[in-house]
Amino acid sequence: MGYSLDFGWLAGAAGVIARGAAMTLLLIAVTTLAGTLLSILGAAGKRSGPKPLRTAIAIYVEVMRNTPFLVQLFFIFFGLPSLGVRLDPILAAMLAMTLNMAAYTIEIVGAGLDAVPRGQTEAALALGLRPRQVFIKIVLPQALKVIYPALTSQIVIMMLESAVVSQIAVRELTYEADMLQARTFRAFETYFVVTMVYLGLSMGLRRLLVAGGRRALGAGVS
Repeated sequence: MGYSLDFGWLAGAAGVIARGAAMTLLLIAVTTLAGTLLSILGAAGKRSGPKPLRTAIAIYVEVMRNTPFLVQLFFIFFGLPSLGVRLDPILAAMLAMTLNMAAYTIEIVGAGLDAVPRGQTEAALALGLRPRQVFIKIVLPQALKVIYPALTSQIVIMMLESAVVSQIAVRELTYEADMLQARTFRAFETYFVVTMVYLGLSMGLRRLLVAGGRRALGAGVS
């Protein structure tokens, strides 16, 4: 006999899937805020900080970009307790996601900073503005406008990569999907539904970020 599709279990599982999706959105919301802030500080430090700081940031970026996210997650959750640092699974997931995302967005933000003409910085300094004021009020807004599409894509990619944190029992969407298919034995239907949920989350998140970028940064963000 051929395989017969059965989605009858879905009505009873909608709440579980919704809770998993909510946890996924919480993870990416925290990661976006913390990762973006860290990437701005990192990009600025890599360009204008003292040499030891620039070297440390460069090493951090290379290490994070050239090692698997799963290994980074396991190092934080399973490795750090050996040094006496124990983190809740959700906190460990947020930390791992933030550090991983920042390693990529530091380079993205840095490209935006490099795209702002130095003449604008020199003119602002000549007018008496402090370097920090110049960075926050003049350089950073222009840089974010330039790199916002790339930043948006990286945030969406990070949301999809959050599925990995199910490996440390964070009850996000993929974790709940694994538990559902184990109970229902309907692997195809379960992962088909969850795939559609991820697709909807990705499209919705991208639209939300684009709309928010247009409001915060003005026209030209897409």
